[in-house]
Parts: sequence; structure tokens; C-alpha cells
Amino acid sequence: MRDFSWKYFAMTGDVDAYLLYKLATDNENTAEQAAAAEEMNVDEEAD
Repeated sequence: MRDFSWKYFAMTGDVDAYLLYKLATDNENTAEQAAAAEEMNVDEEAD
């Protein structure tokens, strides 16, 4: 979805497509941060 919205934005300049791209990117980063934090918590509990 992220790649499609970026390509659509690049071709059309549609602001809504950019906002969709930004939302998808932010959600991806948030999910990665949550996974990393969860992994750290599991590691700390194992010690």
C-alpha cells in the first residue's frame, strides 16, 4: 500500500495519496518500534 500510494502521489501530485503514504509509513515505524520494545521486555524478563 505504501509503495502504491507513493507512486500515485509521484505521478499525480495528489495530496491525499501523500497523506496515505505518510500514514502507512508512520504505522510501519510504530509497529517496528513496538516489536523492538516487546523483544527488549522479553529479554529483560529472561535475565
